[in-house]
Amino acid sequence: MATWEDVRRIALGLPETTERPTYDEAPAWRVRDKSFVWERPLRRGELDALGDAAPDGPILGARVPDLGAKEALIADDPAVYFTTPHFDGYPAVLVRLDRIDVDELTELVTEAWYARAPKRLATAHRAENA
Repeated sequence: MATWEDVRRIALGLPETTERPTYDEAPAWRVRDKSFVWERPLRRGELDALGDAAPDGPILGARVPDLGAKEALIADDPAVYFTTPHFDGYPAVLVRLDRIDVDELTELVTEAWYARAPKRLATAHRAENA
């Protein structure tokens, strides 16, 4: 089970990452001012839309490279990954933080960072970690 401290440690370990709250004061992590992962509590309309399937634990929002990647994550492990109508057509997935292990979280956060980082920065990071 992952925690917010795990998210913070992983995200801040990536180049040029900063932590800055969202407009509603939830933590969010950015690379060159582009959010790539953030705390995303469900809103009333989302809770209503999800009904009994609505999770009650901590929710992480994460950018993904494209809608295909989003659909693949949700199809592969719907106990961990999900979406709401608010995110229809948007390349981001919601994650039940208390159901993802730290290794998978590390991969997710890193891929979210790559999806938002400038190409040169991402290329340099990949080369350093090859």
